Amino acid sequence: MNDDLRDRLRRAFRWTNPGPPADYLVSDRSGWWRDPAILDGLGPALADFFRDDRPTVVVSPEVTGFLLGPLVARSLGVGFVEAYRAGARRAIAEPMIWAEVPADHRGEIQHLGVRRELLAADDRVLVVDDWASTGAQARGLRTLLGDRYLGTAVIVDECPPAVTAELTIRSLLTGEDLP
Repeated sequence: MNDDLRDRLRRAFRWTNPGPPADYLVSDRSGWWRDPAILDGLGPALADFFRDDRPTVVVSPEVTGFLLGPLVARSLGVGFVEAYRAGARRAIAEPMIWAEVPADHRGEIQHLGVRRELLAADDRVLVVDDWASTGAQARGLRTLLGDRYLGTAVIVDECPPAVTAELTIRSLLTGEDLP
């Protein structure tokens, strides 16, 4: 099924031009969320990368991670914890654990945080996201999670091989797989 899923992901993906003044293309992943076969297959496919490591919880950064994380958590039979970006428009009135995220693909430094009470000291945490360009979010979450961090499962990995290995990133596609 993973070969079929990979083919579907490639067919449903496109690059779009946001128009002036931009001089670059933007990834359009909306076709992934529209295809029920992709939605059905993503959770199990991403979970399978780390199933033998027996994660006890999935953590995902907002925004797209909030869609993917629960699909993977459900496939693994574990819970899900949101990783919020600091400065969002909503206040979280619970104690949080925060970590700085190194500069991302846009060169911006962010902070990601999770609710302190939702992570146990003995949790085995799988990070899930849709795309890894630099590994910045995975690196920030690894710092936040410490020894609880197992690795990161993504749909697309564009990181340099050394970063992929360092952060234990596993993916369904690489940037070279996309049209």
